[in-house]
Amino acid sequence: MSTRILTDGNGAASLGLKLARIKVVSAYPITPQSPISEKLADYVVEGKLDAKYIRVESEHSAMSCAIGAQLTGVRAGTATSSVGLALMHEVLGVAAGCRIPIVMPVVNRSLVSPWSLWCDHQDSMAERDGGWMQLYAETAQEVLDFILIAYRTAEDARIQLPTMVCLDGFFLSHMSDAISLPDQDTVDSFLPPYVCHNFQLDPNNPMFINDLTPTSEFTEMRYQQAVAFDKAPEVLAEVMADFKKVFGREYSLIEAYQCEDAEAVMVTLGSMSGTGKYTVDLLREQGKKVGILKITSFRPFPVEQIKKALANVATIGVMDRSAGLGAQVGPVATEVRAALSGKPVQGFIGGLAGRDISPATFEKAFTQLLNNELTETVEWIDLKENALTLREVQS
Repeated sequence: MSTRILTDGNGAASLGLKLARIKVVSAYPITPQSPISEKLADYVVEGKLDAKYIRVESEHSAMSCAIGAQLTGVRAGTATSSVGLALMHEVLGVAAGCRIPIVMPVVNRSLVSPWSLWCDHQDSMAERDGGWMQLYAETAQEVLDFILIAYRTAEDARIQLPTMVCLDGFFLSHMSDAISLPDQDTVDSFLPPYVCHNFQLDPNNPMFINDLTPTSEFTEMRYQQAVAFDKAPEVLAEVMADFKKVFGREYSLIEAYQCEDAEAVMVTLGSMSGTGKYTVDLLREQGKKVGILKITSFRPFPVEQIKKALANVATIGVMDRSAGLGAQVGPVATEVRAALSGKPVQGFIGGLAGRDISPATFEKAFTQLLNNELTETVEWIDLKENALTLREVQS
């Protein structure tokens, strides 16, 4: 059974955590994530969520509490954004290295400086190699569904990896949408109670956790994490297939839209994907064969699926919502180039700090691809002409 309701991305994240029956909430507010923490507090006070709510003093403490709680054998929940995620950095590695399958909504927002409250992907991209899986949602429905999928996958004995469910700040977090809300019994049939498969805090069976590890063992423990990531695409696909059987909604590590006969395809991540699909429809009406390839799972990166989807596409672009400073192209474009083994891939950067990636922006990028105007370096697709004089400091 399901109910059709109106909510936003933050509301969907709160509902997903509630349906997952988390038992401890360690929360610290930060724009634009704060409504998740607030709604979870409401659920606890109203008796709708049987959980201990801990008001911590920082995001570092929030993740530390979540780790400690989950080590006792219960699901823990928290959420963050931007500089809050950056403040968690030290303990994110503890969760990953101790193989604690925490699931955390990350409401994407720029990192400073310049100071910004608005969306891009630099916050989560800065953590992309830290041992957390990362799923990126396009819609509020995907936010809720990915939280359930993430818990089921992360807690699988073959995986045991923490997971970020990333949603674009304000574009998705605060935008209302109609979603299908499943009933608790159906969710329980899909997501069984949490069972520890690794470390556990138990007074009757004490153990050292996160103790100083000698060089004779450190590499092997990292390798264990790598093996889990190698297995993750298969396990994610299994869980997504089971999710379809239970809830009727189909997901995969990537989503190809109008790519079968496309001459040019743009690779996207997150909420921009909807605008990209809309632009593809407009350009198709003009006879231009273009498509969108949306990446749902950035970690693990779906190399084989991308190779297959783009095997017959002549011209490929990637729209990054993160600058990837110091690299030849943005982080997603870097990964796509590596996956396609030398096939030309044009990197684009757009939509930083909440700048809209509009249909006009996509059309401009597609025109460049269709004209085969490819470069080795990245194209800042929505850059203003006065970029080097804006707020220029005069000596």
